[in-house]
Amino acid sequence: MTYLAAPVPPLSADQLLLLLLQLGVLLLLAFGLGRLAQRFGMPAVAGELLTGVLLGPSVLGSAFPSVGGRLFPADAAQVHLIDAVSQFAVVLLVGVAGLHLDLAIVRRRRGVVVTVTTGGLLLPMALGIAAGYVVPQALYPAETHRTTFALFLGVAMAVSAVPVIAKTLTDMRLMHRDVGQLILATATIDDAMAWFLLSVISSLAVHTFVPGQVVVSILWLVGFVAAAALIGRPAVRLAMRRANRASDAGPATVVAVVTILLAAAVAQALALEAIFGALVAGVLIGLPGVADPARLAPLRTVVLSVLAPIFLAGAGLRVDLRALADPVVLLWGVVILALAIVGKFTGAYLGARLGRRPHWEGIAIGAGLNARGVVEIIIAMIGLRLGVLSTATYTIVVLVAVLTSVMAPPLLRRAMARLEQNAEESLRESRHLEWAGAVHGPSGKTR
Repeated sequence: MTYLAAPVPPLSADQLLLLLLQLGVLLLLAFGLGRLAQRFGMPAVAGELLTGVLLGPSVLGSAFPSVGGRLFPADAAQVHLIDAVSQFAVVLLVGVAGLHLDLAIVRRRRGVVVTVTTGGLLLPMALGIAAGYVVPQALYPAETHRTTFALFLGVAMAVSAVPVIAKTLTDMRLMHRDVGQLILATATIDDAMAWFLLSVISSLAVHTFVPGQVVVSILWLVGFVAAAALIGRPAVRLAMRRANRASDAGPATVVAVVTILLAAAVAQALALEAIFGALVAGVLIGLPGVADPARLAPLRTVVLSVLAPIFLAGAGLRVDLRALADPVVLLWGVVILALAIVGKFTGAYLGARLGRRPHWEGIAIGAGLNARGVVEIIIAMIGLRLGVLSTATYTIVVLVAVLTSVMAPPLLRRAMARLEQNAEESLRESRHLEWAGAVHGPSGKTR
């Protein structure tokens, strides 16, 4: 007789207690720092990103090692629990961001999308590769070939961060603006291309690169988008319309979440990155006539107010700025940060101008795309795992990710103050307020 294998034991009481405490502390401090950032005229995402840095080894772990070690111990199993919650949060965050992506304006402005994507990707990548060839050898592992390191650094400097950009645009109430739509669309394409290039360089790093893999990856990408348009679109429309017939918002919320998670899973299985699939699913759900905005308003609130801050705060827990105490690391950190900012901003700005967009719109697009956030942190973690990056270069890349994400909002706000809202943007704003569950008074102001 065959017996079932013994069940996997559940989380221990200590693990569960610590996880609940960690999530509570992360959310509480992220909320507090987010509100503090808003008091200083910055979006909440700036404070939320800094939460993990303060609670990680850079500050708490350094100033009070016993407290930091007990609250966030260097235990792989415990760290993976937070990572799992964070990944769930980021997938839903990007999916909710996709609800607000207006494909009509992307199609109309496809020329500027192409030029901005090209400039915002190629220029910072070129500067990153050039920097990789001149940095001291002590800044990368001795067993890593310099060309591999340079290519990896180029990709790391070329990315934007769709999750952070989406949260920033939402916090600043810019998702309905044409510029916000263009920033989100170009950031998505930039990141998709960066992940594709990263997969190629990762194969090179482990000496298993096969040229045919590039063709296969492209075919998977094209096939995924085609399947989403031809099969996913009618399927999502049918499922959401049936869910909307219910008397409560529960079925619509479940269908939306399941759609986002399954699309993310398929994209991850195809090595296209989960957040890309989540964004595509969000776009399908947000198409006119598919979902009822009022029914998904509670989901949006929970994702933006609870899950997103936990994700953003958790992203900084691995950051250790103590490596910058080395003058050589600090010097090259400043150089690489400057190259990253100049490359991304200038490339995106020139792309916008080539696409015949006004000066201040180009400034806004450059400022928005300059935020690299957790995507670059994830890439840095991959580089560290593959042995392409040393601890010093990992810290530099993470520093670029955090600082560019914090500096993007004030630059974006200054540029947007020079751009007047048009009639189409006003109509789009009304629809976004429906997604947010906002109630309007006679004056038209949200209350």
